[in-house]
Amino acid sequence: MTDQGPVLVTGAAGFIGFHTAMRLLARGETVVGVDNLNSYYDPALKQARLDQLTPNPAYTHHTLDLADRDGMAALFARHRPRRVVHLGAQAGIRYSVENPESYVDSNVVGFLTVLEGCRAVEARHLVFASTSSVFGASAALPFSVQQGVAHPLNVYAATKIANEAMAHSYAYIFGIPTTGLRFFTVYGPWGRPDMALFKFTRAILEGRPIDVYGDGLMERDFTFVDDIVDGVIAALDDVPTADPDWRADAPGQATSGVAPWRILNLGAGRREKLSRYISVLEDALDRKAILNVMPTQEGEMTRTEADVTETRDALGYDPKTPIDVGVRNFVDWYRQFYGV
Repeated sequence: MTDQGPVLVTGAAGFIGFHTAMRLLARGETVVGVDNLNSYYDPALKQARLDQLTPNPAYTHHTLDLADRDGMAALFARHRPRRVVHLGAQAGIRYSVENPESYVDSNVVGFLTVLEGCRAVEARHLVFASTSSVFGASAALPFSVQQGVAHPLNVYAATKIANEAMAHSYAYIFGIPTTGLRFFTVYGPWGRPDMALFKFTRAILEGRPIDVYGDGLMERDFTFVDDIVDGVIAALDDVPTADPDWRADAPGQATSGVAPWRILNLGAGRREKLSRYISVLEDALDRKAILNVMPTQEGEMTRTEADVTETRDALGYDPKTPIDVGVRNFVDWYRQFYGV
């Protein structure tokens, strides 16, 4: 592999960031990881992920808050990463209802420090995480990157829309090639404890009821983490340019004629009812769930499904993992990690 310098991965102790860093190391990259190891969920799980990364001599870790302007500037100056995969953020939709300040600090101020760092080192490519939540109140399925995103239903989604706009402005002003990836419900080994699969697995094994919102009829594009990382790596390797076919009198949503900027969906490209997700989990655990049916929560989208046409065309993206395989892989990891 041609030496292109280190890849900076923010959120490297997080779920997707960890898997991405591991994949980059496996293909011979040098990786600089950043994570503040906050207590939004069990820091011990984040440390356990780091314990998989740090023995590799090609990995360097910094425990640092993205909103620390001076600290992030010093990190960019020291390592001078020309490729950046920005996956660090304050995640969680329900938490954003009660704690909006933390989302602005991490997701807006933190993203600004990354953009400024990319500007300082004249980055060759910035890939950053957006979310399917930006589609908000839209009911037009499957969600296409050509759709508007003017109606977010929660602060988390609003911060990600802000990220997409901020990235476009930096791509235009400073010529930083930038790719935003809208992730659809990601699950798999080493997943987040605040996500449904993790919570459901723990509760079922402990004989406790699981909270099922929306009568179990809520539908999600559940996407296995390996398929997501395939897309992240493919995006990193495919640097965008300004779109010569873009028309200023009829601008699209996903590319820009005036900047090397694009937005792509990363999802399975199909939706499943939450009730089926639970059924698959019951089969993997060989146990029945006790259901505590509850109304849909404020700020939640009732259905998501990714249109991955543009992603397939641009990157050859081909998600392969059905939920019965992906859920069983998670259960196998969970049982081994927690010894249950």
